[in-house]
Amino acid sequence: MDEGGTADLSRVMVVGRSRITQVVVAKIVEGLGLRPLVESPESAVQALRSMLPGIVVLDGGPENRDCDPLMPVLAALRRGTGGLRPALVLLSTRMASSASLSLPGLVDAVVAKPITPEQLQPVLSRLAS
Repeated sequence: MDEGGTADLSRVMVVGRSRITQVVVAKIVEGLGLRPLVESPESAVQALRSMLPGIVVLDGGPENRDCDPLMPVLAALRRGTGGLRPALVLLSTRMASSASLSLPGLVDAVVAKPITPEQLQPVLSRLAS
């Protein structure tokens, strides 16, 4: 993806190792009329080279570290878009402060697991607008 690319605001990339979490989040995304793209932390880097979603939902896994290798790539993409896109949501087994994450200040919202539509939909709606 070239720096300064335009984000596709209708796309939400769901990144994580848990297939169940990927499916649950993808269904919530579809319920908002947005288009989910499901990736593993390893495949997400390649996918981001070809498409810039408006929002990326990161499943942090048990230690909030599953997507750490992706954070420098996301930071670079945000610099290229003036710091706004992609918006980043972390799904956490325990509430993490932005300061405790790799690259603090990069995550726009933290949502506690287990994920429910009532928790995640308002966050995604706010970030999509």
